Amino acid sequence: MLKLVELPDPSPPGANEIIIDVEASPIEPTDQYIIAGIYGELPPLPHFVGCTGVGRVTAIGGNVKHLKVGERTLVPINGKAWVTRLKTDASWLRPLPEGDVNQLSMLGMNPVTALLLLTDFVTLKPGDWLISTAANSAVGRAIIPIAKARGYRTVNLVRRPELVDELKALGGDVVLVDGPDLSERIETMTGVSKFPLVLDGVGGATTQRLLDCLGLYGKLVVWSAMGGEPSPINNVPIIFNGQSLHGFWIMNWLKVPGNVERLEGMYAELAPLVASGAIALPVVGEFGLDQYVDALALASKFRGKVIFRPNR
Repeated sequence: MLKLVELPDPSPPGANEIIIDVEASPIEPTDQYIIAGIYGELPPLPHFVGCTGVGRVTAIGGNVKHLKVGERTLVPINGKAWVTRLKTDASWLRPLPEGDVNQLSMLGMNPVTALLLLTDFVTLKPGDWLISTAANSAVGRAIIPIAKARGYRTVNLVRRPELVDELKALGGDVVLVDGPDLSERIETMTGVSKFPLVLDGVGGATTQRLLDCLGLYGKLVVWSAMGGEPSPINNVPIIFNGQSLHGFWIMNWLKVPGNVERLEGMYAELAPLVASGAIALPVVGEFGLDQYVDALALASKFRGKVIFRPNR
Protein backbone atom coordinates (compact mmCIF):
# COMPACT_ATOMS: atom_id res chain seq x y z
CA MET A 1 0.00 0.00 0.00
CA LEU A 2 1.30 3.46 -0.93
CA LYS A 3 0.67 6.37 1.40
CA LEU A 4 1.96 9.86 2.10
CA VAL A 5 3.83 10.25 5.39
CA GLU A 6 5.38 13.21 7.19
CA LEU A 7 8.94 12.90 8.44
CA PRO A 8 11.23 15.28 10.31
CA ASP A 9 13.75 17.26 8.30
CA PRO A 10 17.09 15.54 7.67
CA SER A 11 19.70 16.23 10.31
CA PRO A 12 22.48 18.72 9.38
CA PRO A 13 24.88 17.31 6.80
CA GLY A 14 27.95 15.43 7.91
CA ALA A 15 31.38 16.34 6.59
CA ASN A 16 30.82 14.62 3.21
CA GLU A 17 27.05 15.06 2.89
CA ILE A 18 24.73 17.46 1.09
CA ILE A 19 21.09 18.41 1.56
CA ILE A 20 18.93 18.69 -1.58
CA ASP A 21 15.52 20.34 -1.79
CA VAL A 22 13.78 18.30 -4.48
CA GLU A 23 12.35 20.40 -7.31
CA ALA A 24 11.01 17.68 -9.59
CA SER A 25 10.83 13.90 -9.77
CA PRO A 26 9.16 11.84 -12.51
CA ILE A 27 7.03 8.76 -12.10
CA GLU A 28 9.12 6.14 -13.88
CA PRO A 29 8.02 2.62 -14.83
CA THR A 30 10.54 1.42 -12.24
CA ASP A 31 8.56 3.22 -9.55
CA GLN A 32 5.29 1.76 -10.82
CA TYR A 33 6.68 -1.77 -10.90
CA ILE A 34 8.06 -1.46 -7.37
CA ILE A 35 4.69 -0.20 -6.12
CA ALA A 36 2.96 -3.11 -7.88
CA GLY A 37 5.45 -5.59 -6.42
CA ILE A 38 6.59 -6.92 -9.81
CA TYR A 39 10.05 -5.39 -10.21
CA GLY A 40 13.17 -7.47 -10.81
CA GLU A 41 14.43 -6.72 -7.31
CA LEU A 42 12.04 -5.50 -4.64
CA PRO A 43 13.30 -3.45 -1.67
CA PRO A 44 12.34 -4.37 1.88
CA LEU A 45 9.33 -2.51 3.22
CA PRO A 46 8.69 0.19 4.22
CA HIS A 47 10.36 1.79 1.22
CA PHE A 48 10.41 5.39 -0.03
CA VAL A 49 9.76 5.63 -3.76
CA GLY A 50 11.25 7.85 -6.45
CA CYS A 51 14.14 6.50 -8.50
CA THR A 52 15.33 9.81 -9.95
CA GLY A 53 14.90 13.57 -9.67
CA VAL A 54 16.57 16.94 -9.45
CA GLY A 55 16.84 19.68 -6.83
CA ARG A 56 18.77 22.59 -5.33
CA VAL A 57 21.57 22.15 -2.83
CA THR A 58 20.60 23.89 0.44
CA ALA A 59 23.43 22.76 2.74
CA ILE A 60 26.82 21.05 2.45
CA GLY A 61 29.29 19.44 4.81
CA GLY A 62 32.71 20.85 5.48
CA ASN A 63 34.53 18.46 3.13
CA VAL A 64 32.21 18.92 0.15
CA LYS A 65 33.97 20.58 -2.79
CA HIS A 66 32.01 19.20 -5.75
CA LEU A 67 28.83 21.22 -5.09
CA LYS A 68 27.89 24.62 -3.66
CA VAL A 69 24.74 25.81 -1.95
CA GLY A 70 22.24 27.02 -4.54
CA GLU A 71 23.45 24.77 -7.36
CA ARG A 72 21.06 22.36 -9.03
CA THR A 73 22.03 18.69 -9.04
CA LEU A 74 20.57 15.25 -9.53
CA VAL A 75 19.07 13.02 -6.91
CA PRO A 76 21.17 9.82 -7.04
CA ILE A 77 19.56 6.88 -8.84
CA ASN A 78 17.23 5.14 -6.40
CA GLY A 79 17.68 8.13 -4.12
CA LYS A 80 14.06 8.00 -2.88
CA ALA A 81 13.24 11.23 -4.65
CA TRP A 82 9.51 11.55 -3.85
CA VAL A 83 10.27 13.78 -0.87
CA THR A 84 10.62 17.49 -0.26
CA ARG A 85 14.18 17.22 1.06
CA LEU A 86 16.86 14.54 1.26
CA LYS A 87 20.45 13.98 2.35
CA THR A 88 23.10 12.13 0.37
CA ASP A 89 26.85 11.57 0.29
CA ALA A 90 27.09 10.73 -3.44
CA SER A 91 30.48 12.18 -4.37
CA TRP A 92 29.94 11.92 -8.15
CA LEU A 93 27.15 14.52 -8.17
CA ARG A 94 27.97 17.73 -10.03
CA PRO A 95 26.19 21.01 -10.83
CA LEU A 96 23.72 20.82 -13.72
CA PRO A 97 23.32 23.43 -16.44
CA GLU A 98 20.20 25.57 -16.34
CA GLY A 99 17.30 24.17 -18.28
CA ASP A 100 13.75 22.88 -18.05
CA VAL A 101 13.48 21.41 -14.57
CA ASN A 102 11.04 18.71 -15.64
CA GLN A 103 13.37 17.48 -18.36
CA LEU A 104 16.40 17.63 -16.07
CA SER A 105 14.51 15.55 -13.50
CA MET A 106 14.41 12.70 -16.03
CA LEU A 107 18.14 12.79 -16.73
CA GLY A 108 19.04 10.37 -13.97
CA MET A 109 18.04 6.96 -15.36
CA ASN A 110 16.78 6.59 -18.93
CA PRO A 111 19.47 8.65 -20.74
CA VAL A 112 22.15 6.76 -18.80
CA THR A 113 20.61 3.47 -19.91
CA ALA A 114 20.57 4.72 -23.50
CA LEU A 115 24.22 5.77 -23.38
CA LEU A 116 25.32 2.44 -21.90
CA LEU A 117 23.39 0.50 -24.54
CA LEU A 118 25.26 2.46 -27.20
CA THR A 119 28.73 2.15 -25.70
CA ASP A 120 29.15 -0.92 -23.49
CA PHE A 121 28.53 -3.77 -25.94
CA VAL A 122 29.91 -2.74 -29.34
CA THR A 123 32.52 -0.12 -30.23
CA LEU A 124 30.77 1.95 -32.88
CA LYS A 125 32.46 4.47 -35.16
CA PRO A 126 30.98 7.65 -36.64
CA GLY A 127 28.86 6.64 -39.61
CA ASP A 128 27.98 3.20 -38.23
CA TRP A 129 24.34 2.10 -38.22
CA LEU A 130 22.40 0.51 -35.36
CA ILE A 131 18.79 -0.56 -34.86
CA SER A 132 16.67 0.53 -31.88
CA THR A 133 13.18 -0.69 -31.03
CA ALA A 134 10.66 0.92 -28.68
CA ALA A 135 11.87 4.16 -30.22
CA ASN A 136 9.01 6.16 -28.69
CA SER A 137 9.96 5.11 -25.16
CA ALA A 138 12.05 7.25 -22.83
CA VAL A 139 15.14 5.16 -23.57
CA GLY A 140 14.42 5.06 -27.30
CA ARG A 141 13.96 8.83 -27.49
CA ALA A 142 17.28 9.30 -25.67
CA ILE A 143 19.13 6.90 -27.98
CA ILE A 144 18.37 9.08 -31.03
CA PRO A 145 20.11 12.34 -29.94
CA ILE A 146 22.95 10.58 -28.12
CA ALA A 147 23.72 8.53 -31.23
CA LYS A 148 23.42 11.62 -33.42
CA ALA A 149 25.84 13.57 -31.21
CA ARG A 150 28.34 10.70 -31.51
CA GLY A 151 27.92 10.43 -35.27
CA TYR A 152 26.07 7.10 -35.28
CA ARG A 153 23.09 6.51 -37.57
CA THR A 154 19.89 4.97 -36.26
CA VAL A 155 17.07 2.82 -37.55
CA ASN A 156 14.22 3.40 -35.10
CA LEU A 157 11.29 0.98 -34.89
CA VAL A 158 7.82 1.87 -33.63
CA ARG A 159 4.48 0.08 -33.54
CA ARG A 160 2.25 3.02 -34.51
CA PRO A 161 2.60 4.81 -37.87
CA GLU A 162 1.62 8.20 -36.42
CA LEU A 163 4.95 8.28 -34.55
CA VAL A 164 7.13 8.12 -37.66
CA ASP A 165 7.26 11.83 -38.51
CA GLU A 166 7.65 12.84 -34.85
CA LEU A 167 10.72 10.66 -34.34
CA LYS A 168 12.22 11.74 -37.65
CA ALA A 169 11.89 15.31 -36.42
CA LEU A 170 13.84 14.32 -33.28
CA GLY A 171 16.73 13.20 -35.46
CA GLY A 172 16.02 9.57 -36.24
CA ASP A 173 17.74 8.79 -39.55
CA VAL A 174 15.22 6.07 -40.43
CA VAL A 175 11.94 5.44 -38.63
CA LEU A 176 9.88 2.38 -39.57
CA VAL A 177 6.83 0.56 -38.29
CA ASP A 178 7.74 -2.94 -37.16
CA GLY A 179 6.38 -5.78 -39.29
CA PRO A 180 7.03 -9.15 -40.95
CA ASP A 181 9.12 -7.76 -43.84
CA LEU A 182 11.32 -5.69 -41.53
CA SER A 183 14.78 -6.76 -42.72
CA GLU A 184 13.93 -6.06 -46.38
CA ARG A 185 12.56 -2.60 -45.62
CA ILE A 186 15.55 -1.72 -43.45
CA GLU A 187 17.97 -2.72 -46.21
CA THR A 188 16.01 -0.68 -48.74
CA MET A 189 16.14 2.43 -46.53
CA THR A 190 19.77 2.15 -45.41
CA GLY A 191 21.60 0.08 -48.00
CA VAL A 192 22.78 -2.08 -45.08
CA SER A 193 21.69 -5.67 -44.58
CA LYS A 194 23.66 -6.65 -41.49
CA PHE A 195 24.15 -4.50 -38.39
CA PRO A 196 26.71 -4.75 -35.57
CA LEU A 197 24.32 -3.65 -32.79
CA VAL A 198 20.59 -4.03 -32.24
CA LEU A 199 18.83 -2.69 -29.13
CA ASP A 200 15.53 -4.40 -28.31
CA GLY A 201 12.98 -3.04 -25.87
CA VAL A 202 9.99 -4.94 -27.28
CA GLY A 203 10.62 -8.68 -27.43
CA GLY A 204 8.20 -11.20 -28.89
CA ALA A 205 8.38 -11.92 -32.62
CA THR A 206 10.32 -8.66 -33.07
CA THR A 207 13.42 -10.27 -31.54
CA GLN A 208 13.77 -12.84 -34.32
CA ARG A 209 13.22 -10.17 -36.97
CA LEU A 210 16.05 -8.21 -35.36
CA LEU A 211 18.32 -11.25 -35.33
CA ASP A 212 17.74 -11.52 -39.08
CA CYS A 213 19.32 -8.04 -39.35
CA LEU A 214 22.32 -8.83 -37.17
CA GLY A 215 25.73 -9.27 -38.76
CA LEU A 216 28.57 -11.69 -38.12
CA TYR A 217 29.47 -11.53 -34.41
CA GLY A 218 26.78 -8.89 -33.96
CA LYS A 219 25.17 -8.25 -30.61
CA LEU A 220 21.50 -7.92 -29.72
CA VAL A 221 20.91 -6.25 -26.36
CA VAL A 222 17.52 -6.77 -24.71
CA TRP A 223 16.71 -3.98 -22.25
CA SER A 224 12.92 -4.36 -21.90
CA ALA A 225 9.99 -6.52 -23.03
CA MET A 226 7.28 -3.97 -23.71
CA GLY A 227 5.53 -6.21 -26.20
CA GLY A 228 4.61 -8.58 -23.39
CA GLU A 229 5.25 -11.71 -25.46
CA PRO A 230 8.03 -14.33 -25.24
CA SER A 231 10.58 -14.34 -28.05
CA PRO A 232 10.70 -17.36 -30.39
CA ILE A 233 14.33 -17.55 -31.52
CA ASN A 234 15.98 -19.66 -34.23
CA ASN A 235 19.25 -20.82 -32.67
CA VAL A 236 20.97 -22.08 -35.83
CA PRO A 237 21.87 -18.67 -37.41
CA ILE A 238 23.08 -17.48 -34.01
CA ILE A 239 25.52 -20.39 -33.84
CA PHE A 240 26.92 -20.06 -37.35
CA ASN A 241 27.11 -16.26 -37.26
CA GLY A 242 28.67 -16.07 -33.81
CA GLN A 243 25.93 -13.70 -32.68
CA SER A 244 25.22 -13.03 -29.03
CA LEU A 245 22.24 -11.89 -26.96
CA HIS A 246 22.69 -9.78 -23.85
CA GLY A 247 20.32 -8.57 -21.20
CA PHE A 248 20.80 -5.16 -19.64
CA TRP A 249 19.37 -3.80 -16.39
CA ILE A 250 20.90 -0.64 -14.97
CA MET A 251 20.35 -1.77 -11.37
CA ASN A 252 22.77 -4.65 -11.92
CA TRP A 253 25.20 -2.35 -13.74
CA LEU A 254 25.31 -0.04 -10.72
CA LYS A 255 26.41 -2.94 -8.51
CA VAL A 256 29.58 -3.59 -10.51
CA PRO A 257 32.61 -2.09 -8.72
CA GLY A 258 33.79 1.08 -10.42
CA ASN A 259 30.62 1.76 -12.39
CA VAL A 260 29.16 4.35 -10.03
CA GLU A 261 32.37 6.34 -10.44
CA ARG A 262 31.71 6.45 -14.20
CA LEU A 263 28.47 8.37 -13.71
CA GLU A 264 30.19 11.76 -13.40
CA GLY A 265 31.61 11.52 -16.91
CA MET A 266 28.41 10.12 -18.35
CA TYR A 267 26.28 12.94 -16.97
CA ALA A 268 28.82 15.45 -18.30
CA GLU A 269 27.95 14.15 -21.78
CA LEU A 270 24.21 13.81 -21.19
CA ALA A 271 23.29 16.93 -19.20
CA PRO A 272 23.98 19.40 -22.05
CA LEU A 273 21.80 17.30 -24.38
CA VAL A 274 18.91 17.53 -21.90
CA ALA A 275 19.48 21.22 -21.13
CA SER A 276 19.51 22.06 -24.85
CA GLY A 277 16.30 20.14 -25.50
CA ALA A 278 17.96 17.52 -27.71
CA ILE A 279 16.84 14.87 -25.23
CA ALA A 280 13.25 15.65 -24.31
CA LEU A 281 10.19 13.65 -23.30
CA PRO A 282 6.53 14.68 -23.44
CA VAL A 283 5.19 15.75 -20.04
CA VAL A 284 1.46 15.28 -19.46
CA GLY A 285 1.07 16.55 -15.91
CA GLU A 286 2.62 18.05 -12.77
CA PHE A 287 1.43 17.17 -9.26
CA GLY A 288 2.21 17.79 -5.62
CA LEU A 289 3.13 14.79 -3.50
CA ASP A 290 -0.28 14.95 -1.83
CA GLN A 291 -1.85 14.32 -5.25
CA TYR A 292 -0.10 10.98 -5.70
CA VAL A 293 -3.29 9.03 -6.38
CA ASP A 294 -4.21 11.20 -9.37
CA ALA A 295 -0.59 11.36 -10.50
CA LEU A 296 -0.20 7.58 -10.55
CA ALA A 297 -3.52 7.14 -12.32
CA LEU A 298 -2.38 9.44 -15.11
CA ALA A 299 1.08 7.84 -15.30
CA SER A 300 -0.50 4.39 -15.69
CA LYS A 301 -1.94 5.47 -19.07
CA PHE A 302 1.62 5.80 -20.46
CA ARG A 303 0.78 8.86 -22.57
CA GLY A 304 3.81 10.83 -21.37
CA LYS A 305 5.72 11.60 -18.21
CA VAL A 306 4.06 12.67 -14.98
CA ILE A 307 6.20 14.84 -12.69
CA PHE A 308 5.99 15.40 -8.95
CA ARG A 309 6.90 18.96 -7.91
CA PRO A 310 7.37 18.57 -4.12
CA ASN A 311 8.46 22.12 -3.19
CA ARG A 312 6.63 24.22 -5.74
